[in-house]
Amino acid sequence: MTAPEPFEVRSGPLTFRGVAAGPPDGRLVLLLHGFPESTHEWRHQLPALAAAGYRAVAFDQRGYSPGARPEGVEHYAIDHLVGDVLTVADDIGGHRFDLVGHDWGAAVAWHVAARHPERVRTLTAVSVPHVRAFGAALAAADGDQARRSGYMQVFRSGQGEEEGAAALLSLFDFVGDPSPYVALLSEPGALTAALNWYRAMSREDSDRCGPVSVPTLFVWSDGDAAIGRTAAEGCAEHVVGPYRFEELIGVGHWIPEEVPDRFNELLLGHLAGHLAQ
Repeated sequence: MTAPEPFEVRSGPLTFRGVAAGPPDGRLVLLLHGFPESTHEWRHQLPALAAAGYRAVAFDQRGYSPGARPEGVEHYAIDHLVGDVLTVADDIGGHRFDLVGHDWGAAVAWHVAARHPERVRTLTAVSVPHVRAFGAALAAADGDQARRSGYMQVFRSGQGEEEGAAALLSLFDFVGDPSPYVALLSEPGALTAALNWYRAMSREDSDRCGPVSVPTLFVWSDGDAAIGRTAAEGCAEHVVGPYRFEELIGVGHWIPEEVPDRFNELLLGHLAGHLAQ
């Protein structure tokens, strides 16, 4: 298997870096990483998708690409993050694409699929449910999701930078070698940029994310410290198209890296099941 090919996409003053694998004329699958990761998160999925004949593309999102790290919280609002996905897809010639996202990448993917269903063939969201399901769980009387999400207050304050990248990764019992992510977030301005995603989020943005009509696979794990069952099971209320919920037992938050073979099986099955889209 050949190594993924690096590429860059220019968007005004910003430059996004990414990697692609698989035949150039293959069906485009766009993968969005989470916090505090990068395209490295998808190292097990890129070759699997390429071997199945897909054109798999992952890019370091806003704040993670060194050339796309603007200063100011306002530059990390969801409208910009959604726009970046469409810009990258347009640049590589993919008017329509299959979309895969984990963690924050899943949150962005839900917005893209809800707002631009004409662009998205299928959605695969990992760990993080539809943002409205998450919001409802956050406000639930049992307080479970609120407790799980307590770290967000640290991230939205200045304490995140004080803690540092390695300490933030340790909050989530990260599986695997954290050094690639620690190295990236140790670059000038990178950790602040990544934390600005949390600082820019708002209830109004969540309210603007409507139901999703494209074929959707949501993969959640019962060992996820950040996302509880109420949020995960509530996701179904916000998908009006074909929907499949897969629960992985005994697995943590880092599904694509923790159980890559099992996740690849689910992802490839979902894509193959909707070839006519």
